[in-house]
Amino acid sequence: MSKSVAGCCGVLVLGLAGCGGGGGGEAERPDPGNPNLLLTLPEPGLQPAQLALLVAEGDTLSEAVAAAYLQARKLPAANLIRVRGLDTSQPEISAAAFTALRADIEARLPAGIQASLMTWAAPTRVRGNCRMGITSAMAFGYDDAFCMPVPANCLSTRSSPYFDSESLRPHTDHGLRPAMLLGASNLTLAQALIARGLAAEASQPPGSGYFVRTSDAFRNGRANEFEELPAQWAGALTLNFLDKPSGDVITGRSDLLFYLTGLASVGGLDTLSFRPGALADHLTSFGGHLPSGNGQMPVTRWLEAGATASFGTVEEPCGIIQKFPRAPQLVDHYWRGATALEAYWKSVQQPGQGLFVGDPLARPFASKPTLSIEAGQYRLRTRALRPSARYTLEYRSGAGSWVELGSVTGQRATPVDQRLPLAPSSATQIRWRGPCPGQPAAACTLAESP
Repeated sequence: MSKSVAGCCGVLVLGLAGCGGGGGGEAERPDPGNPNLLLTLPEPGLQPAQLALLVAEGDTLSEAVAAAYLQARKLPAANLIRVRGLDTSQPEISAAAFTALRADIEARLPAGIQASLMTWAAPTRVRGNCRMGITSAMAFGYDDAFCMPVPANCLSTRSSPYFDSESLRPHTDHGLRPAMLLGASNLTLAQALIARGLAAEASQPPGSGYFVRTSDAFRNGRANEFEELPAQWAGALTLNFLDKPSGDVITGRSDLLFYLTGLASVGGLDTLSFRPGALADHLTSFGGHLPSGNGQMPVTRWLEAGATASFGTVEEPCGIIQKFPRAPQLVDHYWRGATALEAYWKSVQQPGQGLFVGDPLARPFASKPTLSIEAGQYRLRTRALRPSARYTLEYRSGAGSWVELGSVTGQRATPVDQRLPLAPSSATQIRWRGPCPGQPAAACTLAESP
């Protein structure tokens, strides 16, 4: 008996070319290809089952935030890890105490966990010979190479292998679990943030992005990249580059998706309206030095204003842009379907001194890639392809060599909807190949039929 899948005229009868014309009696002709071979393409975006929820045992706020997040995101109960002995009255934790705490957490994580969310307000940094943001320390473990002891802290630090990678499973591919801190100082703010993250899911928002060059030359290292974005994303996103606007800030704007700038403190936030899932940050020295910002605007101010995720550094980074989110990578990975956690982490090359805050699972551009059969051809639909990278669909018969059916090259800001030849009737397997998770310049098998 023939199987059926959605296709032209609603249903495509596998093994037959085209769609029947009703009762007219035109003979059905066998399809020359093999219509029985399909595969499931990898879907971008961290899934709830892959996220560990870390709660500071006995801390009232952490317990309440964790309960709210667990219920809202339907995480498996086993993913909630109760962290014992964490002093949440202090903004810092010693490297020795943190190392023991992290080892205990790692030992109790369920299989398949790829990332984590911390639900406490403090501590937010780990103190050894220098200071790491607690989210980076949770990912890598505390290591001076990620923060560089004074006076060497104005030098570059160790890079993350996750930067601009195609990995969908960072622990599997790179041996690290990127982390976020929810970043709320009370339950009301936490609930509002969680609600925005949920509302963002697959919303494909039509809002705008603002990338601002300010008059603060020391904090403007990213401005040259900002300037190129509007043209690169024309037709897909409305991105705006502003060159030293009045007061160095934007005011009175609505529907913000992105707002990246360089200032010690950003004014006018109360006049703005952010879309659910919006990302916003400011390049400055101590945005992640919570709760006070060490005299500068703390990154939690972005969350209070309506953004869903942000990033800041916990000690002096000396304006080195590799220590901050890079706009081209941030926008690209987010638009291609990454979560807020993945997009932010993949945009920071040297994240050791940084603190990632917000809802890690926010995913406004969620989109499931599909490979279907329509009218005797494969139809590929996806927005997840890496710009300029080549992808191939291949088949083989038995244990023979793989043969290319067709290829697709990813283009920035361009969803793919492409037809490819159907595998011949002799084919027994097909596979989808593209950039390797850890080495995008190399080709790997991303999906393969049984």
